[in-house]
Amino acid sequence: MPLKDGKAYRESLQPLKMNVYAFGEKIENVAEHPLFQPHINAAALTYELAHDPLTEDLVTATSHLTGLKISRFTHIHQSTDDLIKKVKMLRLIAGRTGSCFQRCVGWDAMNATYSVTYEMDQELGTGYFQRFRNFLQYIQENDLMLAGAMTDPKGDRGLSPAKQVDPDMFVRVVAKNEAGIVIRGAKVHQTGIINSHEMLIMPTMAMAEEDVDYAVCCALPTNAPGVIHIFGRQTNDERRLGGGDIDQGNARYGTVGGEALTVLNDVFVPWERVFMCGEYQYAGLLVERFASYHRQNYGGCKAGVSDIIIGATTAMAEYNGVAKASHVRDKVVEMVHLTETLYCGSIACSCEGAVTPSGAFFVNPLLANTVKQNVTRFIYEIARLSHDVSGGCIATLPSEQDLRHDEVGKYVEKYFKGVDGVPTEERMRMARLVENMTGGTALVESMHGAGSPQAQRVMILRQANLGHKVKLAKELAGIKERDSKK
Repeated sequence: MPLKDGKAYRESLQPLKMNVYAFGEKIENVAEHPLFQPHINAAALTYELAHDPLTEDLVTATSHLTGLKISRFTHIHQSTDDLIKKVKMLRLIAGRTGSCFQRCVGWDAMNATYSVTYEMDQELGTGYFQRFRNFLQYIQENDLMLAGAMTDPKGDRGLSPAKQVDPDMFVRVVAKNEAGIVIRGAKVHQTGIINSHEMLIMPTMAMAEEDVDYAVCCALPTNAPGVIHIFGRQTNDERRLGGGDIDQGNARYGTVGGEALTVLNDVFVPWERVFMCGEYQYAGLLVERFASYHRQNYGGCKAGVSDIIIGATTAMAEYNGVAKASHVRDKVVEMVHLTETLYCGSIACSCEGAVTPSGAFFVNPLLANTVKQNVTRFIYEIARLSHDVSGGCIATLPSEQDLRHDEVGKYVEKYFKGVDGVPTEERMRMARLVENMTGGTALVESMHGAGSPQAQRVMILRQANLGHKVKLAKELAGIKERDSKK
């Protein structure tokens, strides 16, 4: 099957008939509902760019399974060059959308599952790797969008999965038979899942033997029986329903990725789609592989988003008549510096990647976690500087309806004008874009997407090799190692 374009992707959503709720109502047609259009548009662009001669080298790859041309979003990294192209592609697309285009989570989940199932089979004699290769080939050949489903509700964070008062706080296997397994629970914060074709369920943390029922990795369609998606609120999302586009800020592509709570009510999964079932020893490795791949992304996609924020902030400075002020220029320079620092980190962890036993390439996990740790700080500072330069109007503008109003529109037009020669509407549009990209939902995603800051710090400490650093210091200080037996 040839690579989908944006039109084919949109058409492929029509027959899914998923069980989706939003604003207290069941949504009969996700593909047509205005609430979801920006997220569908962003994902559709990833399909369109695969057909653009200027971008297809980044957005497509050659399948190592079939030798056919495929979307890079369904590719298993075969070299550090693949890892680098990933980051460059993410910056490119984020620089077009100014938002999340949602396909990274599933892509990272596929790459993590590929290498971990191989290693699991080698040690335990299981047959998961070939099952997963078959599923991967199905995804590649049909150019499907896969949602990565890792995050569980977790309940009491101080308790392991098996010790929760409510056992459904982590997805678990509740039944098995010759045909497959039945799973129950939920996945939260699921980016892009309501406009994805498939989802890959993964454990959310390292597990002990008592958690054996929770050590499950499997794939299922997003419209499988027993699956309910409850769409999450985002900053200013009701503006999509009110008509007009100025107040939306980024009307075409929206804010972040369209997340949902996905409920799994005793969902059946056939064995050919099960890639871990009780192998708790490998749950932690799968989480670490996925998390590192996903944290690699952020210096690419957030750099692309920041490119637009910097452009919008510079435009606001021009519209306000302060673009030449030295303190404004210095703040813009700082925004650029922070952005490129994030990008450097993602490129570095890709260059320092290494091959796994499966043949797939994995990023340098220390550098990948460092990237995401920086994102949790730098994006907030970039947003703060943008607010500083853009001015208070980004938070207090009247609505588009007021601008268009027969009686009061003339006052909005008159009193929200900046420098001569720039129409008030253009200044309002740019201010709304800044508001959209630097407010609520976007910042929270930068903090908690791909794991909380503490999760990265745990990984950084684990990967830091402090013993080696102490040894280097002792050698320079002239301190000899003592015999620990004495």
